[in-house]
Amino acid sequence: MIRLFVGLGNPGPDYEATRHNAGFWWVDALAEKLGARLDSDRAYQAHVARVAGPHGPVWLLKPMTFMNRSGVSVATLARFFKIEPKQVLVVHDELDVLPGQAKLKFGGSAAGHNGLKDIHGMLGTPDYWRLRLGIGHPGVKAEVVNYVLKKPSADDRDAIDRAIERSLTASDALLAGEMDRALALIHAGPQRPKPPRPATIPAAAPKADPS
Repeated sequence: MIRLFVGLGNPGPDYEATRHNAGFWWVDALAEKLGARLDSDRAYQAHVARVAGPHGPVWLLKPMTFMNRSGVSVATLARFFKIEPKQVLVVHDELDVLPGQAKLKFGGSAAGHNGLKDIHGMLGTPDYWRLRLGIGHPGVKAEVVNYVLKKPSADDRDAIDRAIERSLTASDALLAGEMDRALALIHAGPQRPKPPRPATIPAAAPKADPS
């Protein structure tokens, strides 16, 4: 089961609405769903909330260290409360996934994400869960840094918010450790609208008999 939910982002109003803060948006939404309040905690250099889970206490964490030092907060809290890496879920923005999509995975590389790189190093392993929130790619590698630190378009932000809302339907499964069910819920994606029913063609009136 997941005992530590981590949302990645950068602190301060200048970054609040930027693509790189999608992980913050998700954890804020989870806190609202669970009725939790995230408070500043110097010990972890983060905003932290503790809630009751089905198998004991669960923590929500937003590192306030800036993205490339996210691992400091994650590792400090995880080690203090004896949370194993496999019980950690890190939620982050993902360039290689389209806005409106979310992907859950376990382990793997950091794929150039500085927050994940630091968490890898501080935990000493890549074997933790990640929830990848799609933000799309600018198309040119040289533009990535500026892209992630800018606000998404209104349409993209709406799509990301919908993906957050959908993926939160898996929160109970994540808390219970039902990872296969969480995967199915998150990867199911939005339901397609049902096609309209074909119009009913009225029966032809009987022809007059000339005989």
